[in-house]
Order: sequence, then structure tokens, then C-alpha cells
Amino acid sequence: MPKRKAAIAVGGVAALGAAALLLPHANASQDTDQASGATGTAKTLKSADASDLAAQLEKILGDAFAGSYYDSGKQQLVVNVVSGDDNVIVQAKKAGAVVRQVDNSIAELTAAARTLKARATIPGTAWAVDPRTDKVLVTADSTVTGAKWNRLESTVRSLGSGMATLKKSAGTFKTFVSGGDAIFSQVQGGSVRCSLGFNVTASDGSPAFLTAGHCGVAAKDWSDSETGRPIATVDQATFPGNDFALVKYNDAGTQAPSEVNAGNGQTVQINQAADATVGETVFRMGSTTGLHNGQVTGLDATVNFQSETDPNGVDTVTGLIQTNVCAEPGDSGGSLFTQDGSALGLTSGGSGDCTSGGETFFQPVTTALQATGASLGAGGNGGGDQAGAGDQAGAGDQAGAGDEAGAGDQAGAGDQAGAGDQAGAGDQAGAGGDQIGGGADPSAPGGDQSGSGSAGDQLGTGSADDGSSLTDTH
Repeated sequence: MPKRKAAIAVGGVAALGAAALLLPHANASQDTDQASGATGTAKTLKSADASDLAAQLEKILGDAFAGSYYDSGKQQLVVNVVSGDDNVIVQAKKAGAVVRQVDNSIAELTAAARTLKARATIPGTAWAVDPRTDKVLVTADSTVTGAKWNRLESTVRSLGSGMATLKKSAGTFKTFVSGGDAIFSQVQGGSVRCSLGFNVTASDGSPAFLTAGHCGVAAKDWSDSETGRPIATVDQATFPGNDFALVKYNDAGTQAPSEVNAGNGQTVQINQAADATVGETVFRMGSTTGLHNGQVTGLDATVNFQSETDPNGVDTVTGLIQTNVCAEPGDSGGSLFTQDGSALGLTSGGSGDCTSGGETFFQPVTTALQATGASLGAGGNGGGDQAGAGDQAGAGDQAGAGDEAGAGDQAGAGDQAGAGDQAGAGDQAGAGGDQIGGGADPSAPGGDQSGSGSAGDQLGTGSADDGSSLTDTH
């Protein structure tokens, strides 16, 4: 039997007129936040280097450390401090960071997140620490009304002035089944469609890939075409709480290169897994919508999805990466990565679409690798110490809110329904381009994914606006 090549061909149609990104210093569709009140001379850094530096400075600053973010406009790391030894702060400046004095400490922001979890774990809500504003950003989707809204608003007010901000989203939080190469599974009542995130090597040395946990919970056997034979089987799946799954290829001889297919025959080599940094430019590839870019807006985010299996239940996912990148149903599990080939996340859920924009949340790849024992790229599992998730106050504590998969998107429920989000033709559009490696069906719609990429590094992407609606993508 010939060996099967399973390349991550992250397909999908990119928006027409999309900017050609993944070029040095390209910042289209980005908010280039300036560090208000920041002082000091900082080094010009790539986002990956800024993440490493942030992790180092968190240890140096100790209790004085109050989060950090990457100023993509100036290509500098901004570190927040609340107090501390002036000599320590001088060390931070000498290390190359911009140091900014803020009011809220990590401990205070974490406490605020805990209060939200205890008092406002309401379906359709999410929160994450935003180091750029030094506050907890709380978001409510269109389902949070009446008594629920009053409860959430009252809880935010109780945190005190200057501790949190509350905004309303026009959409609904839900999971997006799909992302990266399209993968399919047949379940009772229909079919489920998700996206392959990144090829990895399992702890026993066998070839495998990562995708969303709500996809792995929804179905066990996965194929690279809607009606094809299964080529991979779920080994581990976690949802809610976290949202990742390790799926092993059935053929131990499968060649699973560490790359993302950016469309038009172009690929991005994935060299390592890394933690995200607030403010950095990121790219998402999905089988439904193709390549889109945006910016990391928060870390350790908590999302509360309405449970599909329990009308009164909530599926909470914590520790997520929050972005302003758009996504749609069928993109769940897809790849979130950087220009330099760092794997960051797996598409979980969010709101909006790639016409009006939106907010999308991602399961950190580093967490998935550490939990499953798998390795990616050259075998590195990414920097667990990278600043970001842990640095952003409340991430773990915030779990529960935003993680809950929204009503049609809840893993297992909406995703498993097959008929729901997955069975729809819309969800499967572009499947051909997303099919795993050689298994792709050239006759499937969206084979070449128009505008999904250009030569070399120039990957065309759609603009990622701050969306007003929260939708989960599978």
C-alpha cells in the first residue's frame, strides 16, 4: 500500500481585494495601538521575540508585572508595571521593553475575572484581560437581554471603576465547525464538517493532527472527503473546559508534513508552536472562508457557550486566545499561525462572519501539545512560559463564560447534529481545497480557493474588523 501524504491544505476562499500579507512589516487590517503613557527606549522586535522577552520580564518584575502586549506599529514590547523596585524596572528597559505604569495589577484583574465567573457565567458572555487598556474586557452577545443583561451589568459595576469594560455584540457566540483542511465524519442524522489544524507526531511516534475538541467529541472517525472512507481516528478529545482533539492517522505510514496550505499551491512551513502575544498580527486558515488576518486582542479568555444538549446549561471554555479575525461555520479546528511559521491556535468559536467581521477565539496549541504529549514542527511544543496566557489576568479563572459553545455551535450538539451547521452546503463550500493532502477531491467546490494566496510569502487575506457578532465556528 503506498504511503499517504496528508498535507495541511488550509483552503477556503479569501475575500476579494484582500491585502497581500505575510510580508515584512505588513500590518493591513490591524489596529496599531500605541502605548499610552509608555516610556523608555525599546528594541525593535518580531512578535515571537517579544513573547520570549515578555516571559523573561514577568519573572524579573515579579509582583510589579501587570501584563504586556506587542505594539505592532512600532514593533515593540510594552510591559505594564504597577509598582516595584526602580532598579528592576530599569532592567526591563535595558532588556528592550517599553515600560508603562498602570493602576491594575495582575492579582486585581484575576480577582475581577473570578468574580465574573462566580456571578455572571451566563450563556453568551465572554471575558479576557486586555493589557492595552489594563482592564478586563467583558462581551455579551445578542442573547444576553433582560434580567441576564442586568445581572451582567451589575456584576461589572461591582468590580469598581476602571476595572472592566462591557460591550454588546450583535451576533451570537457559537462554535465554528471547520478550519484548515476540511475533514468530515458521518454521524447519526447527517455529517459533521470541521477543519484540520496542524499535523503533529503523537507521543508514540505515530502521525496525527490537532483539531477542535468539540469536533473530536462530535465524531470519532474522520475522512478527507464528505463521502470518503475514514483516514483518521480520534485518540483524545476535550470539550468543554478546553477545546482540542488529537486525531491519529489510521495508516502509520502517512506522511504528515508540518505546513499549512495557504492556497494557490503555496504553503507556510510551521517550525514551532508558540504562545500568542496581545497586539501581534496573526493569520487564520479555514476550509470555509480561507485565509484571513487580524490581531490578538486578549489572552486567557473565557467563553460561555449555550449548551445544545441542556437548554439550561452552559459550556464554558477557558484559557483561549481572543482575536478580531473573522471565521464562519466549517472553520472550527483550523490553523492560527504567524508570518514566521509559529503555530498558535485551533479555531474554537466566536461571533460574526467574514463579511461584517467578528471575534474569534482559539485554543492555544501549546496547551494542546502539552496535554496530549504530541510534538509539532521540529519537535518543539512551544513556549509554555511565553508571556500571554498566564500573564493576562484571569484567563484560567475566567473560564466558563465565553467558552460555552453557543447554541447551534456547541460541540457535540450542533457539531454532531450533522444537519445543523455541518450538513449544510454552505458549511461544506470549498471543501475540495481543504481536503487533506492527496485525498483532496479536485472536483469539489472551491478547489483553488480564489484569492486565498499569492506567490511565496504573500498570502492574500481578508480584512479582519472588530466584529459585532459572536459566532462559533467548527
